[in-house]
Amino acid sequence: MKFKVIVEKGEDGYYVVTVPSLPGCISQGKTKEEALENIKEAIELYLEVLQEKELEKSKKAEIVEVIV
Repeated sequence: MKFKVIVEKGEDGYYVVTVPSLPGCISQGKTKEEALENIKEAIELYLEVLQEKELEKSKKAEIVEVIV
């Protein structure tokens, strides 16, 4: 799965990464590479929580992976 992210250098020198398509999904790192690795983990956790919330809404729901 691919996501577009925004990478900005903060005032403190850390790189801050946000995911516009996932509101509130944000991470940071001392280097750009570290920040990008951290946002990957943040995206995975964000999607896990989103799936759990969707399952709670409908116990009849089924999670199926679709490759686009």
